[in-house]
Amino acid sequence: MITAGIDAGSRTAKAALLDTVSGRVLATAWRDQGVDQAAIAAVLLEEVATAAGRARGAIDRVVATGYGRNLVKGAQRTITEITCHAAGVHHLQPQARSLIEIGGQDSKAMRLGEGGRVEDFAMNDRCAAGTGRFIEMLAVRLGTGLDGFAALSAQATAPRTISSMCVVFAESEIVGLLAGGAAPADILAGVQAALADRVAALAGRLLADPVAFTGGVALVGGMRQALERRLGRPVLVPSHPLFTGAIGAAVLAARE
Repeated sequence: MITAGIDAGSRTAKAALLDTVSGRVLATAWRDQGVDQAAIAAVLLEEVATAAGRARGAIDRVVATGYGRNLVKGAQRTITEITCHAAGVHHLQPQARSLIEIGGQDSKAMRLGEGGRVEDFAMNDRCAAGTGRFIEMLAVRLGTGLDGFAALSAQATAPRTISSMCVVFAESEIVGLLAGGAAPADILAGVQAALADRVAALAGRLLADPVAFTGGVALVGGMRQALERRLGRPVLVPSHPLFTGAIGAAVLAARE
């Protein structure tokens, strides 16, 4: 049996194809979000089916999640992103007992029980600070792509303090630091430390070991290490961290 999950997120749409017998993720695909989310989802389903060497009609069941889940046509069911991210992390990293997910425009923290069940969670979706949007702004201001962050963060010697966590004010603060001669590596390290502080405050006492870290920001070089320093514990990044919501939707489709 083959199932698919569509995660219609705020900034990107993701799809994952799952072989329910082996539990193997057969294919993943993503695209920038747009106005016609139904069309984007249809294209993604074709892409993952083709990548897995299957016909679109071979997909037995589709579950949609994310902000735009109700706009995805062809899905037999919609499930909240909290539940899907938990199911996806449990599938990829079954030993995880808590989860930090930083997406394009929100961040989440969850404590997981047996089978990936969500025991408690907290979410920030009212401010872009502490999200991928903040990181994107920083990449523009520093004049480097996100791919260059790993090497850049390793060069930091005196991380700068970023006092404002509002994206607009923080951007002005970063511009001022650059004008004052601050090294881009030190600014990056300061921003990552500030993001880690904000996420740690959101998580509060929710976290239990092992902690998994997912979302697009989990792919940003240096961010996992910043979280580990702030939390004082190891942080795991599972395979496919960008697709845990879509994978979880496919897993839940299989359970049904």
